[in-house]
Amino acid sequence: METSTTVPEAVAALHTAIDALTDEVVDGLRAQLPSYAVVSLHQLRPRVMASLRHSLSLVQRWSEERRSPQGAAPGEGAGYGIPETHLDEITALARALPVEDIISAYRIGTDVVWRRFGEEMAARRGTAEDLLPIAETLRAWVDANTLRIVRSCRVGIQEDARTDRRRAALVRALLLGQARWDDSLSTDGTGVVGPDDGELTDGSYDRSALRLPFRACLPEAVPPEAVLPEAVPSGGPGAAPAGHTPGHPGPGDRAFHRIVAALRPWLALDSAGRPLVTTVDGEVAGLLAGRPAGLCRSLVLGLGAPVAPSGLAAEFTRATQALRAAVGFGLVGAFTREELGLRATVVALPAVGEGLVRLRLAPLAERGEDGAQLEEAAAAYLRQGLRLDAAARTLYVHPNTLRNRLRRFEEITGTSLRDPADLAEIWWALAHRRLHGPAG
Repeated sequence: METSTTVPEAVAALHTAIDALTDEVVDGLRAQLPSYAVVSLHQLRPRVMASLRHSLSLVQRWSEERRSPQGAAPGEGAGYGIPETHLDEITALARALPVEDIISAYRIGTDVVWRRFGEEMAARRGTAEDLLPIAETLRAWVDANTLRIVRSCRVGIQEDARTDRRRAALVRALLLGQARWDDSLSTDGTGVVGPDDGELTDGSYDRSALRLPFRACLPEAVPPEAVLPEAVPSGGPGAAPAGHTPGHPGPGDRAFHRIVAALRPWLALDSAGRPLVTTVDGEVAGLLAGRPAGLCRSLVLGLGAPVAPSGLAAEFTRATQALRAAVGFGLVGAFTREELGLRATVVALPAVGEGLVRLRLAPLAERGEDGAQLEEAAAAYLRQGLRLDAAARTLYVHPNTLRNRLRRFEEITGTSLRDPADLAEIWWALAHRRLHGPAG
């Protein structure tokens, strides 16, 4: 029996009206799928049109052959599946859109095309004999290619995850000094070897670039008494005093993404445009291309100096010390170790602090609760910039009561709160105890 020309004519009519058909599918996608509504039209429309052209060509070929493609199951022939280039685009799209939405998009597009195809067939008095084989093959084709989409997206996402883990391992190894440069590992001289991760060869890192190592966490409110006494009255340049302690994000944690989002304009990127970030002991760490502008009041950020890769480990240590000092003193913002001055020195020289604790605070420990009360009085006095009345208010005591406690503190510890040297030693001992704990 001679093959009907109705199907090719209907397909040709849809090809002619491809612009209107594309607009109808795009409108349906954006109306039914919120994730597609935020995709720009100049990105979405060409992909939809290419997919429609391919689908219409297949319908025309099916109508001519009236059999399963090349003896394969319907929709599974090599020339009938989704083109590899289009499948690559779908995999890339799955990194920004939910896979289930991409599958739904194919169903929505198929429904629109089939409805319009039916209208064109009806206008040409097409028969059920013409439509039924096409409908069966189209259903099988959609099912087979939906499975291909799922498999492709799963592989793409898994590959992305492996790449992200490898990049994070490389950055962590550089920051912790667990990697060494080996020019023989790659043609561009950017190979890195790690002791535990094997070869971390990664040509995406620009060895000549100077990067700032950083370590960051989110501030969380804590009681005011947890804030360390200030070395000088608060309000110094660059400091944003606040009663905070860090929130520690882990990989995949919401806090991790908040920190990365806040730093994104300044993050150093690899050749694929992905940020060079990792986690170290639950805190976000990585490399910046430049220092963040402004006060960064949403973060506590320790910074190292801009250095070449070989100097990253040493500067990351300094960034860590800056973060520890900022957190311990209740500061919010971005700081280098130098900017934190004596605060950072308390973190960097714990042995000195231990000695001062033994020298200045140990006599108080022998007096139990009474000694703890006297230590609290001295800490409040320093924290309020040596203002007696202000310190008394924070302790909810009369100024004369505080004056008496400070006198007893001097007698027991053998210090004078009017001697700058003694004040500095007491402040250091108190700061060390708050940062390193009583056992320190």
